[in-house]
Amino acid sequence: MTKVLVLYYSSYGHIEQMAAAVAEGARAGGAEVDIRRVAETAPAEVVKAAHFKTDTAHPEIEGPDALANYDAIVVGAPTRYGRMPAQMAAFWDTTGGLWMKGALVGKVGGAFTSTASQHGGQETTLFSILTNLLHHGMTIVGLDYGFKGQMGVSDVLGGTPYGASTIADGDGSRQPHEQELAGARYQGKRIAELAAKLK
Repeated sequence: MTKVLVLYYSSYGHIEQMAAAVAEGARAGGAEVDIRRVAETAPAEVVKAAHFKTDTAHPEIEGPDALANYDAIVVGAPTRYGRMPAQMAAFWDTTGGLWMKGALVGKVGGAFTSTASQHGGQETTLFSILTNLLHHGMTIVGLDYGFKGQMGVSDVLGGTPYGASTIADGDGSRQPHEQELAGARYQGKRIAELAAKLK
């Protein structure tokens, strides 16, 4: 069976919800799925003062070598000034050994994100994640236009051809819309299906 890893970092729970939707889609695509998070690197006083969500059902990833056990890896992180946050970047900075061995070459990858506003850097954040996957030789699957839910402008919604996304609002009060979760499921399913074909 194809094995998919959904690896995420979430400060306020929006990306955690999107990760669950990506995983649901990957399972619908026939894959065995693990959801893992990267370590929190912000100081405890910052986490407390910023009211980060600290309770989660998903364990922390065992380390970078665990990535080699999967056929596909889908990475989710919110934006920080138009790029992935330090927590996720710090994890990918530990994967040099895998890169040296070519351990991820030929695997399937994708990304998803969230921003506070419509124009808060969704696409640049996705690219900041995807460049890591490309350097590792992975085949990238975005949120293609087979998902019609990202078309139209009647509602305020995330969704880009580079990956599923959601909009959280400046205070984090907006939760992922069903259409955004549907996009995450669609992307997860497409990634699982392609990984199965390449395996």
